[in-house]
Amino acid sequence: MSISDRSRKAMEDLGMTGYEIRVYTSLLDTGALTAADISKKSGVPYSKIYEVLNSLEDKGWLESDSSRPQQFFPKSPSTALEAMRLRNENNFRDSQATIVNELMPMYTKSGNKEKPEIWVVRGLYNIAAKVGEIVRDCQQELLVALPSVAENVAKPMQPLLRTVHERGVKISVLASEDMSAETVKAISRIADVRLKNGMFGGGVIGDGKHVVILLGESMGENGTVDPIAIWADHAGLAGFAKGYFQSLWETTNAKTAKKSNR
Repeated sequence: MSISDRSRKAMEDLGMTGYEIRVYTSLLDTGALTAADISKKSGVPYSKIYEVLNSLEDKGWLESDSSRPQQFFPKSPSTALEAMRLRNENNFRDSQATIVNELMPMYTKSGNKEKPEIWVVRGLYNIAAKVGEIVRDCQQELLVALPSVAENVAKPMQPLLRTVHERGVKISVLASEDMSAETVKAISRIADVRLKNGMFGGGVIGDGKHVVILLGESMGENGTVDPIAIWADHAGLAGFAKGYFQSLWETTNAKTAKKSNR
């Protein structure tokens, strides 16, 4: 009995060997057979046939009777698969309990903490470095909300933005109307730019997955006032930030959009 490559691959992914697939499909084609007949029909060597049959019976794909000579019967694929699913779930629960009971106390005792999904970034240079990382890694879409207070970060980023633009990344920049005409003109060469009145927050979203959001300023340890941001690779937060950006973008009228390209 011939089956498609897709079905064969699916059976292999479930842990069935080539011999097991040949034996099972042979039984599906003919029904009950003796071991010798199965060997002839499937092409599996007789020296291996009982090993394969026993394995298939253990996995729930066939059953046998007590006749002489013994005959083997295929179970329906749906029955075999359901039995396999239940057996795998039980094995997983047993393994989970064993691993958690032994290894969790070791993890707790070591004082390790899981990697957070959201980080706080302080200082202009640290924020600029993280923004640069997101821009460099971007493959498809870059969204930038640029308040006037971030203009000093935008200028040194222009060569990098040009690089990703040439790589085919679509860049959209929502900039403050207070931004200098020179900066707006430079960015407009490599991005779709719209100007918005009253922009205070800012941030960068790369491919809808990675985000840096400017929060404002905080007092540093040496008494200086440093900008502060959060950086996240949390899909939910990045998606929320992208939705908010798009709502601001869409409510910026066409005249303002044209203004940025002059």
